[in-house]
Amino acid sequence: MNTASTTPVTAVIVVAAGSGQRLGYGMPKAKVPLSGDSILVHALRGVAAAGIAQQICVAIPPGDSELQALCESFARDLKAEHRPGAPAEQGVQLPVVTVVDGGASRAESVRAAMAALLPDTAAVLVHDAARALAPEAVFHRVAKALAAGAVAVIPVMPVVDTVKTVEPTTGGLAAVAPELVTGTAPREALRAVQTPQGFDLATLTRAHEAAAGLDAGRAAAITDDAMLVELLGVPVHAVRGASQSLKITTPLDLIIAEGLLEGPLGVRWVEG
Repeated sequence: MNTASTTPVTAVIVVAAGSGQRLGYGMPKAKVPLSGDSILVHALRGVAAAGIAQQICVAIPPGDSELQALCESFARDLKAEHRPGAPAEQGVQLPVVTVVDGGASRAESVRAAMAALLPDTAAVLVHDAARALAPEAVFHRVAKALAAGAVAVIPVMPVVDTVKTVEPTTGGLAAVAPELVTGTAPREALRAVQTPQGFDLATLTRAHEAAAGLDAGRAAAITDDAMLVELLGVPVHAVRGASQSLKITTPLDLIIAEGLLEGPLGVRWVEG
């Protein structure tokens, strides 16, 4: 699907610099195999298939020549699929693929990628490679909201679990249990946040510049780019995410992702 006529010049940043320690493979998460390919390749395919990006900028662990080569191979394959006469889907634009060294934190990786965006870029979607199965429809919903005038958009899902707030147990009760419930959050107002998160590039740039002044404690509490924009007082809009956009963090997540791709409904995960 080509939405270039209705959206600003858009780049997609793919954050793929995570260590992947909780997956237990002893390698960066982006390299971990998923149904015959790496997690990163699946993520890049989803971004390209959405057809909204003039540029895909991938932030990888510094000096990782293997992931660099993987991205370059993906770019070559993409060009081959869209060469004249190739049976590629009509209307899907061919993005420029750029690779940068990420930083020690997610925010540093995003900033490194932002510095490498094409000069005419007006909007950017920030996507976690770990959400490798995010459906094309989610990218389209985010891009559509940006085109309609939003400057910050996130995909979300309703929270189905009851969520409690807790604090550490102190005194003699510490031997009973490590934490004590202090309240129950109203579930109907809670949303689980996913990626890709979309932003007007100028707004996201301003948010990251402001974040440079945060102390270490506040900086550590920032878990996504939308939080940085919220600190500016800028409205952040929400669109529907997808259950398939799970974040692959633990071995169980990887099993679920394998099932989505290889099970009887595998071919339908892209529907979103």
